[in-house]
Amino acid sequence: MRPVLPGTVGSGSYDPADVTFLLKDLSDIPLERPTEDREEDFSKGRHYSEDLPVEYEPSQAYLALFEDALARSAVRVATAVGVATELVLAARARPVIVSLARAGTPAGILMRRWARWRHGLDLPHYSVSIIKDRGLDENAMRWILARHDRRSLQFVDGWTGKGAILKVLEAAADGLGLDASMAVISDPGHCTPLHGTRDDFLIPHSCLNSTVSGLVSRTVLNRSLIGPADFHGAKYYRHLADRDYSRRYVETVVEAFPAASAAVADGVSRPAERTPTWAGWQAVETLAKEYGIDNIGLVKPGVGETTRVLLRRVPWKVVVTPERLAELPHVLSLCEAKGVPVEERADLPYSCVGIIKPPDGAPDRALFSTPS
Repeated sequence: MRPVLPGTVGSGSYDPADVTFLLKDLSDIPLERPTEDREEDFSKGRHYSEDLPVEYEPSQAYLALFEDALARSAVRVATAVGVATELVLAARARPVIVSLARAGTPAGILMRRWARWRHGLDLPHYSVSIIKDRGLDENAMRWILARHDRRSLQFVDGWTGKGAILKVLEAAADGLGLDASMAVISDPGHCTPLHGTRDDFLIPHSCLNSTVSGLVSRTVLNRSLIGPADFHGAKYYRHLADRDYSRRYVETVVEAFPAASAAVADGVSRPAERTPTWAGWQAVETLAKEYGIDNIGLVKPGVGETTRVLLRRVPWKVVVTPERLAELPHVLSLCEAKGVPVEERADLPYSCVGIIKPPDGAPDRALFSTPS
């Protein structure tokens, strides 16, 4: 068992052997604000990392959708985790996993578990904060670099959308003299060669917030709370313990490892085009233009990012690929619950795209009537 660092959120609700969060504990500080108030302040220049959205409390019907998604996709997730891990181990014999909190944390735990199950390796795993427009937590990285060879570090995230976080990581890693390669379960944005799949499918831990992420909140960088020597912060929601799916999610996917083993071996051995093309970024730029949206950051492609829009932003609409509708019941459920219109578009390179409501309201012109 690894020691819990004083003043941090420790391992959250995860097994301490699985991860160490390098995040300052802000649990006793009221940081949550209504989504609409946060969006209004974003439009005035306040950064999203200075406070937190109110945690979404899923209905029983929505939790049933999560349960169903987990049962249906456990082997699929296990396969993608196995392929990504094998690719990492081929590049680094004994990597130190550095996951990007929050979505990267369950992915990092699952990759660590695969390495232990398949190869008997006990890999260190730290989860650190990375924030758009603010960068990687350099204090956390210095802490890791004081204990591990920089050549062994492997960054991990859950999935790519258009690849914005990878661009932030590349800029930050360059300043620290680090390799910015990032391994993900799914890479629909075509941003990284270290991916388990490029299929834009539902990774169940995108369905919930802290209750599938060790009860840890989004990361916070508010300079009134985070000193020059501190790690970025987060809250540990102990009061949600009775609704915590974090360990059960991990164990369910781990139980699927044997069933995924043959597919992993095939996926690793079969020649595949892994060169990053950033096709997702290009597609999002096109979508933004067609929708009359000036800020590309309002367009969130992929199942994981669309779910995030619906859970913690003010969504304007969701665009879906018609043939993927049957795989998106949780997205459709959230859209219905929140009154978000759903549009179908056959030429999407993703299963779905969530669009955040522009600060000045919806663009006036009719769009997507005749896709180009």
